[in-house]
Parts: sequence; C-alpha cells; structure tokens
Amino acid sequence: MEAIRMQSSTDKFSLPGQLLRLKQAYQAHPMPSLDERRTRLLQLKRALLAHQQPLCEALAKDYGQRSDYDSLIADILPCVMQINYSLKRLKGWMKPQRRHAGLLLAPARVEVHYQPLGVVGIMVPWNFPVMLSLGPLIGAIAAGNRAMLKLSEFTPHTNAVLRSLLAQAFTDDEVLVIEGDARLAAAFSALSFDHLLFTGSTAVGKLVMAAAAPQLTPLTLELGGKSPCLIAPDMPMTLAVERMIFGKSLNAGQICVAPDYVLLPRGQEQAFIEAYRNHFHRLYPKGLESPDHGAIINAQQYQRLIDWLTEAEQAGAEVHSCATPARDDASRRLAPQLLTEVPAHCQLMQQEIFGPLLPLVPYDSLDEALAYIAARPRPLALYLMSLDPALQTRLIRETHAGGMAINESLFQVAADDAPFGGIGASGMGHYHGHEGFLTFSKAKTVLRRGKFSTGSLVHPPYRRWYQRLMMTLLLR
Repeated sequence: MEAIRMQSSTDKFSLPGQLLRLKQAYQAHPMPSLDERRTRLLQLKRALLAHQQPLCEALAKDYGQRSDYDSLIADILPCVMQINYSLKRLKGWMKPQRRHAGLLLAPARVEVHYQPLGVVGIMVPWNFPVMLSLGPLIGAIAAGNRAMLKLSEFTPHTNAVLRSLLAQAFTDDEVLVIEGDARLAAAFSALSFDHLLFTGSTAVGKLVMAAAAPQLTPLTLELGGKSPCLIAPDMPMTLAVERMIFGKSLNAGQICVAPDYVLLPRGQEQAFIEAYRNHFHRLYPKGLESPDHGAIINAQQYQRLIDWLTEAEQAGAEVHSCATPARDDASRRLAPQLLTEVPAHCQLMQQEIFGPLLPLVPYDSLDEALAYIAARPRPLALYLMSLDPALQTRLIRETHAGGMAINESLFQVAADDAPFGGIGASGMGHYHGHEGFLTFSKAKTVLRRGKFSTGSLVHPPYRRWYQRLMMTLLLR
C-alpha cells in the first residue's frame, strides 16, 4: 500500500487540501459494508501485533525509560482488546433500530439508521500515544469513517512506528497522519472535520473548542483534572494503598485518570505514608533503578514537577519521598513524593499533577470530604476505598465524575463494554466500545409510509370533528 503522506509544521496551509481529499474519498464511498469495516479492523490488528516490539522500543526511546510491560498493558493490549470486542459486536451495532411510531404517526415504520460521519480528526497526546491514537481510530473505523491523526511532537520515535503500522493497514485516502508543533495543532483543530476528538489538558481543550467553534465541528474532549481518591474510615490502610498505588505508578503517574490527591481520615497520614513506602518498595525494589520504574517524558515536564514540588515545600508542605535517592535529574526519574500540609494556593492543589507527586488531604468527617470534592471541578475519575456498601451507594448517587472505581484504580478505563469520557472541566462526550461507535456515527431517524397515510388527517382546515377527537385521545 502507498505510504501515508506526511505533513510538517512548515506546510500547514495544505491541511485543508488533505482534508478535502479524504472527504472526497468518503463521498465516493459513504457507507462501507460490514465486511469492509471488519477487514480494516483486522488489518489494523495484524499491523499492531506485527509492530508491538518496535512500539515498545520506540516508547522507551521517547521516554528515556519505560517498561515494555507498561507499554504492552497500557498502550497495545487495550487496542487489541477493543478491536476484538468491536469485531464481535459490529454487525449488531450497524443494524437499523426499530422504534415505536405511536398513535399519531400510525400506520408508519420508524427506524434509526447509523451512518458514518465522514472524516474524523484525532488529536493525540504524548502520554499514551498508541492507545490514544489507535483507540479512537478503532471506533471511527468501526463506524465507517476515514480519519486524520495529529500525533504529538514529543514522541517522534513512536510516531515513526505508528506511521509504518498505519501505512501497512490503510491507504492514504483512508487514514492520514500529521505531525507538527503547537502551531500545526492549532491549524488542525480549526479544520472542518465531521467530528474532532482531542485528548489532553483542560487548558488546551478550551483552545481546541474555540478553534472548532466557527466550523461548528462536533467535539469529543477527553481532558483530565484532579481525580480524587477517598479513603473511608472503614478501609484498612494497607489494602487502600495496595488498590490505588498502581494507578499512580503506571507510566510514572503520567495518566489523566491517575489519583491526583488523597482524602483520608485525619490522623492517618503517617499510616498512609508508611504503607505507601512499603508497597512501593515491593513493586520497585531497586527504587529509581528498577527497570519497571518509568521516566518523565521530557525535560520540560520534569522541570514543571520539580518546580511545583519546590513551591509546595517552600510554602510549608512536608515532603515524604518513597525512595532514596528521590530523583535523578539526568534520567528524569522521580520517585513518588507524598506531601502533607500543602497550602491550597500551591500549583499542586490547583492544577492536574500528571506525575508521581501525591498530596494528602485529611478530613474530619465524610460529609467534609464529600463537600471538598463537590466544591471542585468535576473530575475524570473518582476513586473510593471502602468496604461499606451504604457509603459506596452514597458516592455513586451524590458525586459527579467521568468514571468511578471502588476499591480499585485505573482499571475502569479497561472495561471494553463501557463508555469512557469526562464531565465539565474533565471533558465532554464518550468513546470506547459501543459508545465509540455511536460517537462517530450519525443516528438518522427514518419514517417510512406506504401508499396509505393518515397524515392528511392533521392538515388544515383545523378543528374538524375527527381532529378534535384525535386531540382528546392524545392529550390524556
């Protein structure tokens, strides 16, 4: 197959032409069959499996240090599982749904048909560049669309492998790959896509939404925010730490759904610190030298974390490192830093952390803890550590979050048969599984009548006896 054509930040003005070419290809074949969609998904799966080792190696190069297992479990495996799930259910998703016509429209047949939207734009972040490019692409392809992917400039080695992978699976009038800096990203987000999916920070999400607004481009925004982990008084501290630590350790905490801060009963801070240190050493017995412990993606992100840590410490926070040495500036490796007494004005308490820093916020009552969560922007994830069914039910009922996990962290994202998406400041819209198919489809209502129709019964002149009778029957 012809290699996917590349664009750089220097020729960003050709982007509309590239989009037009994809739209013309879509218009020439606007409704791919079930077999065609399955073939494309199988081609993508085969290419992904063939490139899994090069992808792991490229991710390690981009990060400086990243465990192959981290890349397999968080980047590659979810894509394979999502393809398998979609292949099994795609036939049912594509079937028109019969709907009830009702007395007013009888006799008539009402159906909902799911059409491809056309060309989907996908803006990919650097933290999971495989999963967050191919994951949305799987949903877009399953729904019958074509796609343009804007890859992150911070993962050049991974991007090169993704280009090879996608060129093996698709022609360049099916999937087009774009690379470039923030200026090109701005131009990309202003294109007149039939749908645009952006994954990244809340601040940049606002810019993307503003750029898409003049074109009225439909959006799915997968943002982040500060995802809390609430440890209830009934939960054993060692068990709470065991269930949440992986969500903060994978990819060195550079995850949009990582626990961002911990709410715990006042007086239990030291117990949490000891339990966290002990469990961290079981996971990473060599500390920063453990081969499974990842690095921060680049110098800019590493310095941001150090600056925020320094700001909090200078403001009076106490820092409790989970390893010695606590940091290696040359390799951008940072052990988990637990923080107590962090003033509310510090960046760590205001912004999404996206790294191995974890503030502890004590509470005196559960009501106080819930009020703390409710007073802040709605998070992408909410974690509850409690064995109390009544408290679990209360949090499900009373709190808002994009998703929730009880006595677990992170794994809610891996549920193939459930939607993933934020709410408010943490995003809008959903994808994954069936919700991904729906997001990238137009649900078109079709009313069908034959030779006989009752439509003329409601035509003027009004207030005839049968119209009055009909209104009497309907307005009950």
